[in-house]
Parts: sequence; structure tokens; C-alpha cells
Amino acid sequence: MAEIKLDENRCNKCKICVDACPFGCVILDGQYPRFVDCRFCGICVTRCPTNAITISKKEEVSADLSSYRGVMIFAEQRRGKISPVVYELIGKGAELAEKLGEPLKAVLLGNEMRNEAEELIRYGVEEIYLYQDPKLEVFKDDPYNQIISDLVQEVKPSIVLMGATSIGRSLAPRISAILKTGLTADCTGLEIDEDGNLIQIRPAFGGNVMAKILCTNNRPQMATVRYKVMKKTELKPSSKGTVKEMTFDIRNIINRTEVVDFKKMDSQVSIVEADIIVSGGKGLGGPDGFESLKELASLLGGAVGASRSAVDEGWIDYSHQVGLSGRTVRPKIYIACGISGSVQHLAGMQTSEIIIAINNDPNASIFKVATYGIVGDLYEVIPELIRKINVTKKLSTS
Repeated sequence: MAEIKLDENRCNKCKICVDACPFGCVILDGQYPRFVDCRFCGICVTRCPTNAITISKKEEVSADLSSYRGVMIFAEQRRGKISPVVYELIGKGAELAEKLGEPLKAVLLGNEMRNEAEELIRYGVEEIYLYQDPKLEVFKDDPYNQIISDLVQEVKPSIVLMGATSIGRSLAPRISAILKTGLTADCTGLEIDEDGNLIQIRPAFGGNVMAKILCTNNRPQMATVRYKVMKKTELKPSSKGTVKEMTFDIRNIINRTEVVDFKKMDSQVSIVEADIIVSGGKGLGGPDGFESLKELASLLGGAVGASRSAVDEGWIDYSHQVGLSGRTVRPKIYIACGISGSVQHLAGMQTSEIIIAINNDPNASIFKVATYGIVGDLYEVIPELIRKINVTKKLSTS
């Protein structure tokens, strides 16, 4: 931490520092300047003609990194069911824990969740900290961040992983601030370096750069991970572990919000959960192009996706957007129609098992990641696909 000081014996009250500060952090308190929310840029120091202003760094006490061990997963639950992203976190967490030679742990908050906790043991978690109370049944920031922060300070895991969901994105920054440690959001990759540090990988600068971020001086190392970018863990019936029922006084937990009711969204096939996605881009030329994509997706039992450019044009709702600023998907089949293949879009779908690209530009970037490519007019290709599928369905039922 830095500290800024004024030597009033040297200050000649010239007010140069007030005018020099680009952030407006220097104000006059009587005749002398006062520093409010200083950014420690040092401009006032260099401009002061009498050297009356100094910035000094306070010596920080480094954390004892050797006292932190293990990988801890936040086992997010909604309505009493473990969120799908948790099984991806367990898979990656187990891989990291094995490389470090440390245990894999999880923390689960809810009500009457003992069975779900024991089920996580069968997926490879060695130790689960279970907090149960009717007031924890629904996620709320205050109690969740207070309980988890206290647990992390007690257990001292080296790594804490959360899903980059609406809950994880709300919870993780609060916990990292309480623990005074770093946090990397929306990671698409996690590795361990030769020194045992967590390499947190995420897209930066609009997806043009894959940044590798380390937290070398503080613990725990915290990251939120995008859903559908990690491989889901497999069931391990022979796995053994323990569930620790944690005791706490709910009366001592701050709780400033109340969830009054839930309203379920209109039912539709989620692009995140779909096994088949038919996506459209700027090459559709307009919103009418999505009608044929919807027909194709319906025949295949899939969902309709879109590139950011199509969403920005207002051709389809944002909930369909695939990519860096949209959803990350990992279907069995991804059909890209009229999508050029920008790095931002590829970041959200390139882990699909099979990618079929339809584009009239043979040099389109999408073909570089495609399993199968069709160079042609999508308004000729898609109707022919629909016709062939209908013919095949008729033959199979006759």
C-alpha cells in the first residue's frame, strides 16, 4: 500500500498540485491541500516546486503460501439441485489437485442437501463442507459470502473455483475482496506452472489475446470458470470422501435481502444445454433468414444460436448469442450458417464435438475450425438439408 504526505513547513500554498491532479483528488482544506481517494499517480509530487509532497510505500506482509493446500470448489445449487457447471469444476479441480498432490474439496450451502453432498463424493470430491439452514436454501449475497469467506480463512485452500454464472459472478468478487486476494473472471483454461501457481487463462482485448494471469503473492488463487469450456467429470462409484456438517449461528449472519418469488422464463431449448445448435450470422442478410434456421433446428431437436453481429442488428434476441460476449456452448453438433468465424465467436463454440460450416466465402475463418465445410449459398443449402431430413423421417416412419 502507498501513502501520500504533505510537509506543511515546505508547502508555499501555491495550489499547483490542485490544478495538476488529473483525477481531482487534491482539494484545499483551509490553505493547505488535502488528498482524497488518491490514485498515487505521482503527478503532484513532480509538479510541487518545494518538494513538499511525498509518496511512500508501506511494507506489506506477504502471506505464508506454504500454509495453503487443496483445491476448493463452490458447489452452486439452485432449487436444491447442483448446477451443471459444478461437475465441470470438479473435473478440472481434480486435475489441478492431482498435479499439486493436494486434496479436492467443495463447499455446499443450502437446505436438506445431504443427499446431493454425498452424490458429489461419487464424482471424486474428497471432502465436502455442508452448511444447511432454511435461510440458505436460496442464494443471497450476504450470508453466502460471509460463510464461505470464514471457511476459506479457516481451511486455507490454495485454489478456489466458482462457475461464471450469475451467482458466481456476484459472489466471487465479494469473497476475493474480503480475503484481499486476486480474482480472474470468466476463465476458459486453468493450468499449474512449475512453481505450483495457478495459471488462469481468459480472453482479453476483445478475444484477440489469450491472457495468462497468475496470483503469486496472495492466497487463495481465485477464478470463475465459464460453463461448457471444461470437460465434465465422470461418475466414480468407488470414490470415497467425507461430508462435514458445519455448525454456525444464522443469527450472526448479515442478511439484507429477501427473495419474495421466482418467475420462470418461457420454456425454450437453451443453447447452453442443447446437443445440436443451428447458428446464424451476418451472412443471413436479415431477420427472415432465422426462420429457416428455426425450422432446421426444430427438425433436429436443437436450438437456434446467433453471432454477435446478427444480435446487434436486432435480427434475434441476445439470449441466442454465442461467443465471448454471449454464451459458451459445447454441443455435439454446431451448424454455423453465414458466420465468418471471428475470434470472439470461436471462443464460444470451438469446443463443439462436430462443427459444420456453411458459407459462400471459401476463405472464411470458420472453415479453419470446421469438421465439415460447405461452400455455397446458405439459402440453397439449408432448404435442401430440410428437404433431405423430411424425406428421411418419412421413410423411417413408413
